[in-house]
Amino acid sequence: MLLLVPVILLVFLIFIYWQNRTRKKFASSRLFKQLAPNRSRSKPIIKLILILLAMASMVVALVNPKMGTKLKTVKREGVDIVFAIDVSKSMDAEDIAPSRLEKSKQLVSQILNNLGSDRIGIIAYAGGAYPQLPITTDYSAAKMFLQALNTDMISSQGTAIGEAIELATTYYDDEQKTNRVLFILSDGEDHEGNVETITEKASEMGIRIFTIGVGTEKGGPIPIKRNGVIQNYKKDNQGETVITKLNPSTLKEIAEAAEGSYIYGNVTSEVTEKVTEELLNIEKTEFEAKQFADFQSHFQLLLGIALALLFLDIFVLERSTAWLRDLNLFNERKKKSGQDGSN
Repeated sequence: MLLLVPVILLVFLIFIYWQNRTRKKFASSRLFKQLAPNRSRSKPIIKLILILLAMASMVVALVNPKMGTKLKTVKREGVDIVFAIDVSKSMDAEDIAPSRLEKSKQLVSQILNNLGSDRIGIIAYAGGAYPQLPITTDYSAAKMFLQALNTDMISSQGTAIGEAIELATTYYDDEQKTNRVLFILSDGEDHEGNVETITEKASEMGIRIFTIGVGTEKGGPIPIKRNGVIQNYKKDNQGETVITKLNPSTLKEIAEAAEGSYIYGNVTSEVTEKVTEELLNIEKTEFEAKQFADFQSHFQLLLGIALALLFLDIFVLERSTAWLRDLNLFNERKKKSGQDGSN
């Protein structure tokens, strides 16, 4: 847009050239001065300069120039939250739509939407527990890792809740005494390991554990899919179709032992409401995160200059004024005295 400035200037010069030629055809310079004695030669140029400067200022203001960066410390308050998500094959059961695992992912995603400045981490577990996302405030990254979870990512099968809890204890920073929360999303089936001991250890570290049961107690078969199409259902050694059911007893025991609570996870709105309520009752702890401050915008100054120039242009008339004529910018008095001498 700044390229319009020299274009307008060029058009103005062409107009002045055409105007002078046309005037010469109409009358001589001397006669024209007598016909228009108050016409100023400098005022049109001044008005053009004002308009071009105003235009340039407005263009630069549209770019929104920014200056002034500094590293500042931003204080944040929140809770450190870890989500341990069961990705065992039983989570493929579709007794709750679209499946237990997809429902778990939906629940976590909705919980993230309701969080403020809390830090979060993600663990996936089946026959073993594996870290997916360390403690962070990057919710976008959390959702990306969340969507990547599937029941084929861990080859060893089972529900090693104990390992997930033990891994979660390593997520929290001992130097920052933040309040710590662990959410376990599972159907509770195929539980293995000494959960009681590990739960007590987590409780001693100040970790409150909330369990979310996903599935139905009536249960359903475990589909075997290929390219998203069900080919068959998982069968036992006798060739009977395996029916997997929600087992809330273990999940309730874990929550009670770690000063948490058990949440039935089939209705998303009820889960998010319950989780939000529980988190509100937990005291927020202040922690610090260093980051670069945003650039400071300066378009207001340039826009103000542009408006001032346009306002000034209104009061600059094209007729000459006495004080400007006395400046003799175009040697008018010299020409006039020469003419008087010849007379």
